[in-house]
Amino acid sequence: MNFFFLYCTLLLLTLEKKMSKEKYIIEHSFKTSIKLLYTRISTPDGLSEWFCDDVMPKGDQFCFMWDGDEQVAKLLHKKENSYVRFRWLDDDDERLYFEFKIAVDELTQDVTLVITDFCEPDEKMDNIDLWGTQIENLHRILG
Repeated sequence: MNFFFLYCTLLLLTLEKKMSKEKYIIEHSFKTSIKLLYTRISTPDGLSEWFCDDVMPKGDQFCFMWDGDEQVAKLLHKKENSYVRFRWLDDDDERLYFEFKIAVDELTQDVTLVITDFCEPDEKMDNIDLWGTQIENLHRILG
């Protein structure tokens, strides 16, 4: 019985360590069409206009490049004119992802980009600031 309790405790501690990253969501409104915004969040050319310096697709993997550094993400899901979800391959926890989702207000027809991401709690503000810079780039491109 003690062995089982010890095993469960260790398992829980391992899971807590893996899930130390927190989920956060950022929303930004755009005055653009859903189709145009979807192109910018789902295609290598569109992503390289605002999200990174360049994107090299390799099947369901996307190699994102920033200032000579690269990071590879796997495309997990996508739905045309709705959302795309990626997972960084160097992230040990396969439950983590980053997602670009398009939401439309039924009454006003306002188009909103909803970004979901995960980070360490002490890095949250820096990550939100970084996303803010990238969103500014996207606003500039979309007009």
